[in-house]
Amino acid sequence: MKFYYLVILMALLPLAMAKKSKEKPDWAKKDIRDFTDADMERLLDQWEEDEEPLEPDELPEHLRPQPQLDLSKLNTANPEELLKVSKKGRTLMTFVSVDGNPTREEAETLTKLWQTSLWNNHIQAERYMVDDDRAIFLFKDGSQAWEAKDYLVQQERCKGVTIENKEYPGEYSKKDEL
Repeated sequence: MKFYYLVILMALLPLAMAKKSKEKPDWAKKDIRDFTDADMERLLDQWEEDEEPLEPDELPEHLRPQPQLDLSKLNTANPEELLKVSKKGRTLMTFVSVDGNPTREEAETLTKLWQTSLWNNHIQAERYMVDDDRAIFLFKDGSQAWEAKDYLVQQERCKGVTIENKEYPGEYSKKDEL
């Protein structure tokens, strides 16, 4: 019986050890400067054919699989909770406005302080000033945006936060009177 397995192993060994043919295809014999887009695609495919596929978390965001939503566990009466779960692992931008007609430097200082406070609470957001009184907070994990919103609207100088085109006014912001 052992002899039988040895014979099978010896028969399959050449197949496992076989190398690809050393002969280059016609498109590969051309000068690299003469390659067309199709030739470059074939070269890339040849380069990547023995590569291991990437893990889902290593893929670019647009190629990652969508998170599976279990609607039975969600409160469907609360649309914010549904949005929060659907944005998990996705990049999300929020706009934050500073109240009180600040200078750009003052707004930058305040938003930097708010960003540091969020980071200290393990909510990672990148901050970009887009106007003298307005900044974008970019969250790599979009579900954190609603926790950040809860913190930001409680700040004395926060005029408001916009997430997914929904405006959340700051608790201390001056209300426009008619």
